[in-house]
Amino acid sequence: MIDYNGRRFRKPDSDPHTVAEYHQDGDLVWADFAGGKVRRGSIAGTRAPDGTLHMGYTMVLENGDVICGHTVNTPEFTAEGRLRLREEWERYGPHAAAGTSYIDEVG
Repeated sequence: MIDYNGRRFRKPDSDPHTVAEYHQDGDLVWADFAGGKVRRGSIAGTRAPDGTLHMGYTMVLENGDVICGHTVNTPEFTAEGRLRLREEWERYGPHAAAGTSYIDEVG
């Protein structure tokens, strides 16, 4: 079973300073993140027995826009053995969009 507590993740194609540090208590998982165009962001949800995360998120961008949505993150492992999360996400409201992205564990 994957323990997310203390793991740090970032999108490989984004600002290298935008890093989220994850915390876990039982099946509850949460993280805060900031950097680049993100002034502040938070994510919280639950972990399924297979390590899949079901989470909601909010973030405030440097231009003042507030983004809200949800994501389902499925764990994978890179060839180097690092954890990678495949994110199926959806945003709500004026910034409505949906897509797939990846976040990689960083040291």
